[in-house]
Amino acid sequence: MATKTFDKDTILDLTVNMVPLAIILFFVVAFAVVNPFGFESLASGLQYTLLIAPFVLLAVLTYLSGKAIAGSEKSGTVYPPGQATVPGVGPLHEEEEKAEAALEESADADAEETAE
Repeated sequence: MATKTFDKDTILDLTVNMVPLAIILFFVVAFAVVNPFGFESLASGLQYTLLIAPFVLLAVLTYLSGKAIAGSEKSGTVYPPGQATVPGVGPLHEEEEKAEAALEESADADAEETAE
């Protein structure tokens, strides 16, 4: 089964970059359809370059930051949102491991009781 590169939380983190991408795309389409300034090769070329270049660069930056966010969540320590520096708060994975260990211990105890 294939795993998703960008889960729901990563997509939520990347919406900060997706909003400007949508705005830039709107203006590219609007200037292509309406063309309020007429068409001159130099002016129109400069206009589209100033819209498309940031769009492409921001799209690449968004993808790379998404990969970095997803990779750090898989390999690094993950804390609850806004609580990485709060004293006494443990990592999320640590709590999950404790819960799994407790389930395994209770399953082992149940297996021993049924064997007796």
